[in-house]
Amino acid sequence: MASQRISVRVPHGIARRLKERSRLTGARESDVVREALERLLSSGGGEPSAYDRAADAGLIGCVRGGRKDLSTNKKHMKGFGKAD
Repeated sequence: MASQRISVRVPHGIARRLKERSRLTGARESDVVREALERLLSSGGGEPSAYDRAADAGLIGCVRGGRKDLSTNKKHMKGFGKAD
C-alpha cells in the first residue's frame, strides 16, 4: 500500500496520551494515529459507543485472571442491585 507522510502538531497532553496508548497496546504511534483517523473518518464523526470508549482507554481485557463469565453467568448476579 502506498502511503503519504504528513506532519501534525499536537498539544503536549495528546502527545503524552499517544505515547501511553502506544506503550499499552504495543502498536507504533503511527499505527495508533492511523487507526484513530480511520475510525473518525469512516464513522462520519458519530458518538463512539461505550465499548469503543473502553477499548480506547485500554480497559478491554485489562484484568488478568478474572472470571470470563462474569457478565453472563446468573450465579454472579445473585443479589446484584438490591439494597441491604
